[in-house]
Amino acid sequence: MYSETGPSSVLTLVDRPVPEPGPGEVRVRVVRAGVNPTDWKFRAAGMNGDFTEVSPGQDAAGVVDAVGEGVTGLKVGERVWTYLAQAAGRAYGTAIEHTVQPAAHVVPLPVGASFDLGAALGVPAMTAHRALTSGEDADRIAPGSLSGTTVLVQGGAGAVGNAAIQLARWAGAQVVATVSSEEKAALAIAAGAHQTVNYRAGSVPEALAEICPEGVDLVVDVALGPNLADDVAVLRNRGTIAFYGANPGDEAHAPVRDLMIKNVRLQGAMLYFVGADLLEAAAADVNAAVDAGALRVGPDAGVPLHHFALEDAAAAHDAVENGAVGKVLLDVSEA
Repeated sequence: MYSETGPSSVLTLVDRPVPEPGPGEVRVRVVRAGVNPTDWKFRAAGMNGDFTEVSPGQDAAGVVDAVGEGVTGLKVGERVWTYLAQAAGRAYGTAIEHTVQPAAHVVPLPVGASFDLGAALGVPAMTAHRALTSGEDADRIAPGSLSGTTVLVQGGAGAVGNAAIQLARWAGAQVVATVSSEEKAALAIAAGAHQTVNYRAGSVPEALAEICPEGVDLVVDVALGPNLADDVAVLRNRGTIAFYGANPGDEAHAPVRDLMIKNVRLQGAMLYFVGADLLEAAAADVNAAVDAGALRVGPDAGVPLHHFALEDAAAAHDAVENGAVGKVLLDVSEA
C-alpha cells in the first residue's frame, strides 16, 4: 500500500480487513499479481485518484472466494485472471491478498494455464490484442484471422511486444520484430517472430525492404515518437500504425504528406478508454489463445519471469521502472 505518492519507498505492507463483494462484484484471493509500467507511473505521479490509501496493480490471477449478488458465470473456487483492476476508480488493485472487482473484469483461467500466465495477461495481452485489431484485416484475433498479412512489432522483447508476436503468429501473420540486442532477438524468436531486426545495427526501413519488399500491413509500436518516420516508410498503402507506449509530454512529428499518400491509419491503444465491448472481445480472444497454447510465459516463450514476494513490492516496481526484460510478478499467496 501507499498513502503518499513518490518513489517506491512509499510502499509499505499493512493489514486490512478482508473486503466483501457488493452486487455485481466478486472477491478474488490473489495468488500472483502482475506488475506493469503503469503501476509505478501511477504511484510516482499520483494518478490513482483522490484516495487516502492505494494498493497498486491492474493484473492478477487467483481463485474466486466470494461472489456478490447478481453475479453469474463465476463461482467460488474458480481459477481466474483479472484485468484493469483499478480502471473503475478503485483504490485497491491487485498487490493485495484479496481484491474485490467487477465481475466483468474477472475472467475464468483456462484449464492447465498457470497462475504465472494468468497474472501476465491483462495489460500486455489485451493491449496487444487492441493493436492487432486496429487495421483493416481483422477485428478479432483467431487462427487465420491475420493470414496473408505482415506485422512489424517495434520492441519485440517487451511484454506487449511479446504478446503481440505470439497473438499475431497464432492468427497466421508473418511477424518481424525489432530489437536492440542479440539476447532480445533470441527472446523475440522464442515468442514466435519469423525474423528480427536490430535497430541499433542499421536502418530499419532498409532491413525491411529486404525482408518484405512489398511492405508491412500493420506496425505495433512502443515508441511512436522516434519510430514514426520508419513506420510510415515500411508500410504498404492503407496500412495501420498502432501505438501504445508513451510518457507525459512525448511527441511525434508526423510526415504528413507520406501519411496521406499511403492512406495510413494511426491508432492509439490504451485499454482504459477503449470501451467495454472491445475489452470483452479481447478477453475472449486472449483466453482462446491461452487455451490453444498460443500465449505462454517463461524463457522458452521469450518471457523470463521475475518473482518477488508481496513485501518486496517496492523492489518489483523498481525492476519494472529499470527496464526488467520479461514479466515481473508478485507472489501474493499459495496456489
